[in-house]
Amino acid sequence: MPPAVGGGLAGSELRPRRGRCGSQAARAVGPDVATEATARSPKRPAPSSRRFEAPGRWALLALVTLMSFATRFHRLDQPPHICWDETHFGKMGSYYINRTFFFDVHPPLGKMLIGLAGHLSGYDGTFLFQKPGDEYEHHSYLGMRGFCAFLGALLIPFAYLTVLELSQSLPAALLTAALLTFDTGCLTLSQYILLDPILMFFIMAAMLSMVKYNSCANRPFSAPWWLWLSLTGVNLAGALGVKFVGLFIILQVGWNTVSDLWHLFGDLSLSMVTVGKHLTARILCLIVLPLALYTATYAVHFMVLNRSGPGDGFFSSAFQARLSGNNLHNASIPEHLAYGSVITVKSARMAVGYLHSHGHLYPEGIGARQQQVTTYLHKDYNNLWIIKKHNTNSDPLDPSLPVEFVRHGDVIRLEHKETSRNLHSHYHEAPLTRKHYQVTGYGINGTGDSNDFWRIEVVNRKFGNRIKVLRSRIRLIHLVTGCVLGSSGKVLPKWGWEQLEVTCTPYLKETLNSIWNVEDHINPKLPNISLDVLQPSFPEIMLEAHMVMIRGNNGLKPKDNEFTSKPWHWPINYQGLRFSGINDTDFRVYLLGNPVVWWLNLLSIALYLLSGSIFAVALQRGARLPAEVEGLSQVLLQGGGQLLLGWMMHYFPFFLMGRILYFHHYFPAMLFSSMLTGLLWDILLRLCAWSLASFSLAGHVHTLGILSLLLGIAYRLFDLEPDLLPLFQYNCRQFSSPEDCLSSPEFLDHIRKVMLVIDAAVTNVEDLSSLEEYLASLGRKHRAVGVKLSSFSVGKGALSLSKAPGLRPPLSPRPLLCTCSSFPLLYPQMTRAGAC
Repeated sequence: MPPAVGGGLAGSELRPRRGRCGSQAARAVGPDVATEATARSPKRPAPSSRRFEAPGRWALLALVTLMSFATRFHRLDQPPHICWDETHFGKMGSYYINRTFFFDVHPPLGKMLIGLAGHLSGYDGTFLFQKPGDEYEHHSYLGMRGFCAFLGALLIPFAYLTVLELSQSLPAALLTAALLTFDTGCLTLSQYILLDPILMFFIMAAMLSMVKYNSCANRPFSAPWWLWLSLTGVNLAGALGVKFVGLFIILQVGWNTVSDLWHLFGDLSLSMVTVGKHLTARILCLIVLPLALYTATYAVHFMVLNRSGPGDGFFSSAFQARLSGNNLHNASIPEHLAYGSVITVKSARMAVGYLHSHGHLYPEGIGARQQQVTTYLHKDYNNLWIIKKHNTNSDPLDPSLPVEFVRHGDVIRLEHKETSRNLHSHYHEAPLTRKHYQVTGYGINGTGDSNDFWRIEVVNRKFGNRIKVLRSRIRLIHLVTGCVLGSSGKVLPKWGWEQLEVTCTPYLKETLNSIWNVEDHINPKLPNISLDVLQPSFPEIMLEAHMVMIRGNNGLKPKDNEFTSKPWHWPINYQGLRFSGINDTDFRVYLLGNPVVWWLNLLSIALYLLSGSIFAVALQRGARLPAEVEGLSQVLLQGGGQLLLGWMMHYFPFFLMGRILYFHHYFPAMLFSSMLTGLLWDILLRLCAWSLASFSLAGHVHTLGILSLLLGIAYRLFDLEPDLLPLFQYNCRQFSSPEDCLSSPEFLDHIRKVMLVIDAAVTNVEDLSSLEEYLASLGRKHRAVGVKLSSFSVGKGALSLSKAPGLRPPLSPRPLLCTCSSFPLLYPQMTRAGAC
């Protein structure tokens, strides 16, 4: 029987280390299989190999970490302008520095960390972050980019350690690290002020902590066991605190925990008291601790953002009363509603806003061509309405007239203060919601018709009761049609200024869509009361914040000319994502994965399902496999199964989401598929080598296979996206000939900018004086970047690049050269029995 290849299952490789937690691969194989593999291997690792094992692991980890940081921090200052969602998350970091309240669909932890990084690096929070392409100029932005790049760089050593723990194979871990190091998508996503590197950091940290604590199962309740279990809970809180998709890693850890407890429950050697201790420990570390930390992030969030800002209108009136600078903060307003009062009416449904009107009319073909009535999320003078009696036009603020309060069941008119038109409804169909009636502004100077009459009702109150500001939940019933005023929450087209639709629904069921409250209240004839007593408690504002975020997430819609994608596009690298917009900037950034990496990952998932099914059926049928093969199959099924589950957990839920989706949503799943690829190909190559008769040939087959994969990943080859080709166009009208154009310093500067589009990690060419010198002296870099004289053609006075098969830019000459120079060091380590 051929021996174990590369020592992957022999000798010290799967033997639990004294004084430490045993590896998860050793647990997967089991002591009997590991012992049998050791006994049957004729070539035991020498003592020198075992002594070299730990230094070799740490040396490779240091090399992987160095490569990761070198690629992520290379030219981090480029481009010196806003890229893609930096306009959102950089702005939100500024809000934290300025303590200005805002609304976002994601939990606050990621933005808080960005703001903290900016503050510590000297950023003062004054840059506006208006749109992609805006220059940063003198503002300090590198601290925030550097923080995201730092966390993004840690993804690779985390993946390396995770695969090493699952497989106990250095080649598998090294292959995984190479996949992520040379993936242009991961590199690009880590270099900008975004939530994605922060989210992926916590996801990978939680995964690493979970497999580490699994490996400590042979020493429960020891210090390392408690440490890794607690760190798992901390990282789960971090993942959920950055984005709600952090719930996917929580589900994976939860599945692992339930499975672990189920096996403990079936272990008859354990007493129920011991099983209870295990259950309690996991409840404390994986439920109580994450919830406490997650809640603490909101406590800090609300404590820091205590000033009124652009997010006020998304929240309830009582919520706004706690924000300094808001008109409701420390305000004193009349308590009860009276005729003649100027008011704002706010929807009880989160993130809908205020009843609003303006001078624009509904377009032709959209119901009656009358004044638009909508809901608007922000404070505005067009939100003001005057409450009047339905059957008189007398001025209720006349000092000679007594104050008359509005009561539950009264019939009223609401007159728009700015346009003097009444809130009106009729039997015309609403613009967007079928079977609902249109709501308009109608009349002249408050004079209209009976379709302007509304009965005001307080929810769960008796007729005759007064209506209180903020606290009374009211409904407006149209007197003629019997419908109820409400907001559908649907966004109107451009003609409606993308505000939200207001309708009158004939369905009288009480829902948040049709419930309102009075917020602002001005009436000089009434005494004022303080609103401090109405401020909500912390649990109330935290619950409201989550309701608003969930609704905001579900309501995300694409902007004009914005590229969206579907989940099936992602694994095949179907379409990238523009990071710098389409305006004329110095150069542009395009998010696109390395096709070699992504297609290899996709192939690996298919191969894993095939090979895993074969091994699972064989083991289930009781097939007698050689010890080495059985050990590898157990690692493949258990370690690879965890990684496949992670990929599925972070990918398939997006098929069920109704919100807008982007290419970058796939990257957490891509991390798991890359780890699965590293583990799978190492095992497949070991099995291929094992099947050969010669031990020396087997070792070389495995090692050369790993090195070939590393070279293939590093030297990625692909044609440019058609969307990138216009970037190469250059105006040659000022030159007498194409040759003069090609040799000009201006064209060289243009090529330099284009190279940055292809690859942010490309080497500098500032010292070159002409394109010819560049092509002649730096042939390999020329081949790397893909600039060829023959690739350019002249047409109508402009020089453009034709899509040629020879245009194949590798990731970067410098990382590739570094990797190639490392092979003489890696080769002996991967062929040592005790090191692999």
